[in-house]
Amino acid sequence: MTKISLGKSSLSVGPIGYGCWRFAQSTAKEADLKIRTALDCGMTLIDTADIYGLGEPTGFGGAETVLGDVLKTSPNLRGQMVLATKGGIDAVRPYDSSYDYLMTAIDNSLMRLRTDHVDIYQIHRPDLTTAMAETARALNDMVKMGKAKHIGVSNFTVAQTRALQAHLDTQIITTQPEFSALHQDPLTDGTLDWCQETSATALGWSPLAGGRIFSENNDVIKTLDRIAKTHNSTRSNIALAFTMSHGADVIPIIGTQKTERIIDSAKAAHVLLTAREFYDIVEAYRGTPMP
Repeated sequence: MTKISLGKSSLSVGPIGYGCWRFAQSTAKEADLKIRTALDCGMTLIDTADIYGLGEPTGFGGAETVLGDVLKTSPNLRGQMVLATKGGIDAVRPYDSSYDYLMTAIDNSLMRLRTDHVDIYQIHRPDLTTAMAETARALNDMVKMGKAKHIGVSNFTVAQTRALQAHLDTQIITTQPEFSALHQDPLTDGTLDWCQETSATALGWSPLAGGRIFSENNDVIKTLDRIAKTHNSTRSNIALAFTMSHGADVIPIIGTQKTERIIDSAKAAHVLLTAREFYDIVEAYRGTPMP
């Protein structure tokens, strides 16, 4: 697969990432197979978060713990991936980006992941009660201490991202918006424009719309199916290809727990939509031709 640079950093990853938000449901053996399959398919960005596992028997931190068990058993896998995690959700407050909380959060994440650093530490959602300067102080210290190599944000508006960046000593290299054929806000809310302005990379979460790509029947789905027939592909892979067709070089993060789906999803990186096909999907979503 073609490699994509993450922001202005020296990191590069495959065009599709693999997300571990449901890893708390896996045994270490099952998770090991999924990670190996993703890496073999060129999905070298592995994304998780400390909140993943809440509501599961393993609880808060469950997904990181399972991934950490994989890395403990097979430490050679760590060097094959760009490891990203997220913090700042505690399920009570519910968002906490205060200095003390974040510094404790990254230490706990590193302990669960059984590694001495993550390649990208991301603020999961903006905390409206903490000043951006305080959040930035924590992120700056994480980088200085070597606990995080780079910084990213998730679910931030462009204005919030710029406010945080103003207090950082290092460049934000990634932003994680929800982006799919059935959720196209990043096309118009400035997120992907900001990425091109700053060379940051967008990591699109829920690129298959939380499974709605498979269950809904509307104009977008009909358009995806028509284009899939043209490319001898599948609806889901056309949906993934759509997110990768924007000029910002979006990296969709898939979260399937089935190895066969991981392997099949990798084929989406080789589906090259025409500009007309991309706009067909946009117009189907908007219900009107482009102005």
